[in-house]
Amino acid sequence: MASEGGITTDALVREFKGGIRAVDGIDLRVEPGEIYGFLGPNGAGKSTTVLMLTTLLPPTSGRATVAGHDVARDGPKVRASIGAALQDVALDPLLTGREHLRLQAALQGLARDERPRRSAALLDRVGLAEAADRKVGGYSGGMKRRLDLALALIHGPRILFLDEPTTGLDVQSRTALWDEVRRLARDEGVTVFLTTQYLEEADVLADHVGIIDGGRIVAEGTPAALKAEIGDARIEVMPADAADAGLVARTLERFGAPCNGTPGSVSVRLPESDGALTDVVRALDTEGVAVSDFQVHTPTLDDVFLTKTGRSLEGAGTERGTEPAPA
Repeated sequence: MASEGGITTDALVREFKGGIRAVDGIDLRVEPGEIYGFLGPNGAGKSTTVLMLTTLLPPTSGRATVAGHDVARDGPKVRASIGAALQDVALDPLLTGREHLRLQAALQGLARDERPRRSAALLDRVGLAEAADRKVGGYSGGMKRRLDLALALIHGPRILFLDEPTTGLDVQSRTALWDEVRRLARDEGVTVFLTTQYLEEADVLADHVGIIDGGRIVAEGTPAALKAEIGDARIEVMPADAADAGLVARTLERFGAPCNGTPGSVSVRLPESDGALTDVVRALDTEGVAVSDFQVHTPTLDDVFLTKTGRSLEGAGTERGTEPAPA
């Protein structure tokens, strides 16, 4: 049996009418208490996967367990163990934030005397205490997202699903949500399954990352390990005097293999970056080379996505269109 705080899938498939496989046989392992970042463009299968894992959409084939329960056979037990903040925020504009939370607490079966305390604690946690008694119709997009997160946490779930929770948010709102997600995993041991199109979001938050494209997992691992697979760090030096380019090239070749860079600069890849940058600077200084620009380029998750799929993540969703509506 899968861990009570984790998520597993085995050859999970969701096929829509016309033979469209939005999810095409994926295998996932999410350990209890970790933040798992699920990356991919629109139409890759991210949201369809979440809908299956949260029992909102039945798998066509394969198996998935959430909190130790089979999503196809034990739907009520899965739903009792999870919280979910999905792409579409379903809030009543005529209710206040506090009224939303008390209603959700009642629906989740919290004791009557527990509902006000729990609601107040969550409103404070997501930074909505001062706006608690305002109607949600007057909330900003970021406030609605934070209220939706509070609603997903009202019953103290062991596993939290966040489906592109920061799409459309400003930097301040996004950062606030990131801080709360980190705290949930670190301090309360909540397992977080986070789908996102934002590479920075996955890099900053996730313990492990899975990249999905065309319904299939094309890469999986820690952000650091995935980036390390792509290649070593690259340094790029622009000499102040173009006549020194040859001297700069000979100096840098002591530390790594030459590679392409910005026109007019000299670039090499560093097989081992620890301490190498200091040695490079000292060597250039010893040779008396004046430098107008010195940059270090390290692999990014976008480089990983580009290598695995042949295209960049940003804007890639327009090539495939959006995921089909659940049938």
